Amino acid sequence: MNANGNGKIKGTSRLMPAQDPYYEDLWRVFRIMAEFVEGFETMGKVGRAVSIFGSARTSPEDLYYQQAQELARELVRRKFAIITGGGPGIMEAANRGAYDVHGISVGLNITLPQEQRPNPYQNVSMDFHYFFARKMMFVKYAAALVCFPGGFGTLDEFFESLTLIQTRKSPRFPVVCVGVDYWSGLRTWIEDVILKRYHSINTEDLLLFEITDDIQAAADFIQKHAGKQPRQIPHIRPRNGEFNGGGQPPTRIHAAKSKSNKRH
Repeated sequence: MNANGNGKIKGTSRLMPAQDPYYEDLWRVFRIMAEFVEGFETMGKVGRAVSIFGSARTSPEDLYYQQAQELARELVRRKFAIITGGGPGIMEAANRGAYDVHGISVGLNITLPQEQRPNPYQNVSMDFHYFFARKMMFVKYAAALVCFPGGFGTLDEFFESLTLIQTRKSPRFPVVCVGVDYWSGLRTWIEDVILKRYHSINTEDLLLFEITDDIQAAADFIQKHAGKQPRQIPHIRPRNGEFNGGGQPPTRIHAAKSKSNKRH
């Protein structure tokens, strides 16, 4: 405000609000708010759901596409809705699996410069401009998260979910990574570099996610532990022994203190 008290900033012009970044940011608040309001209103009616992430580049002939479709079908049979990013690849596979068995198939589509193509297997569909509003809906309304092999977007969702659990901004919920070949190398790097070399996480943080190739074991684990849980979730005993990277699982934290911490 200048000496005359007229609200103008000295040395600047506010005569054309529509072209002024200052006013653009103020109006942007309303667009952001609208995305959250619509998201809360729509997603609040979906019920218990699982968010599934993965590459948009995965073709229908790919094994992971088929596994995502199979897992979505299995989860719908267990009364879960399916949430994806609404695009092609793994997102399409999961929506398709849910759609094929008449389940709730949610697509949270995003406007991108290269224009993401929405897949046709959504019966609940939303469009977002802001990644952060969309990401809120993925996590807030999910009882569990599943990550298939993917790119930076998939890794972003994976690490953000772990951060929310680790910092206790979110109660503990299952995070299942499908694809031992893809995820086990990342887990090894997390353990060897982040934990052992740089001491940037705790040992128990390695237990925040599971790795498997077994779709049935993943569905069983999600069904048993889905929802907002206490921080400690017992680890499962997969039929093929491939959780946590295919070898021996890491040391269990508080493994023998109570029946609730027994492996299942």
